[in-house]
Amino acid sequence: MDAHAGRDQVSAELMDGLVQASFAVMALLSRVAAEHDLSLTQLRVLAILRDREPMMAELAAHLGLERSSVSGLVDRAVRRGLVRRDASEKDGRAVRVALTPDGRRLAGVITDKVADLLTPMTRGLAPADRRRLSGLLARLVG
Repeated sequence: MDAHAGRDQVSAELMDGLVQASFAVMALLSRVAAEHDLSLTQLRVLAILRDREPMMAELAAHLGLERSSVSGLVDRAVRRGLVRRDASEKDGRAVRVALTPDGRRLAGVITDKVADLLTPMTRGLAPADRRRLSGLLARLVG
């Protein structure tokens, strides 16, 4: 076996591991979203808004979506009482998006449920391995 073939095998193993892990996580997230009558994108919006109040353009960038698509997402969340729109203090034309108290409560419930569902996936890892995995994942998506 030459070095190139070995490198390809490692890449294939890494790719397979990442894909399998992402499928497992997406299945859990889909389940939690469905339990709360949310799409995966709506679930992402709640997660993003847990610790920030972005402008609509910033939220669109976080989601990788056009502003018009995000506007529809936010409209639906506003109708459900989960988010609110506020005029920017710096630019009256710009809109900041924030969780309402009901949205914050739901985001907390979802966070706890996701943590409960992900715990079995990492239970077999030593604490040092979990910290290392967390750092590697942050580097991977950062």
